[in-house]
Amino acid sequence: MVDILVLNISQPLKIGVYKNNKLIEQIETDKKTSDVLPEIFKDLLKEHRIQSLAYINTPGSFMSIKITYIFLKTLSIVKNIPLFGVEGFYFNQNQPIKALAKLYFVKISDKIETKKFDKTISSDFVLPKNLDKSIYSKENEPKYIIGAV
Repeated sequence: MVDILVLNISQPLKIGVYKNNKLIEQIETDKKTSDVLPEIFKDLLKEHRIQSLAYINTPGSFMSIKITYIFLKTLSIVKNIPLFGVEGFYFNQNQPIKALAKLYFVKISDKIETKKFDKTISSDFVLPKNLDKSIYSKENEPKYIIGAV
């Protein structure tokens, strides 16, 4: 049995496969999330018995979050696999996360806010070598920080 973690809010899309909380496989792709998730999971489901799914549900690219949620939620229901949400800051060393234009999401204490930066800030998202499920939330629906435009 394996756990799957999807880092879905930046390019490349990263998917980690964990056995006994240890990273055993890493998948990276620059393809569109909507195009590639079905392909990747088709193979993962053939190769592994999945015991849990987790994805970044806040903050970040709303479109990628929504697409990932719908796909994983459907898989969760159909295959009876628990789905968890995780905050993106856990995977980029708490660096600002791109929102739109010059706005970035920042975490101050336990609150996520937006902040304007004059320069472009890039942050790399990294799959952890060891999975810490204490960061998982059963609140797996997307959390939108910025209102609709």
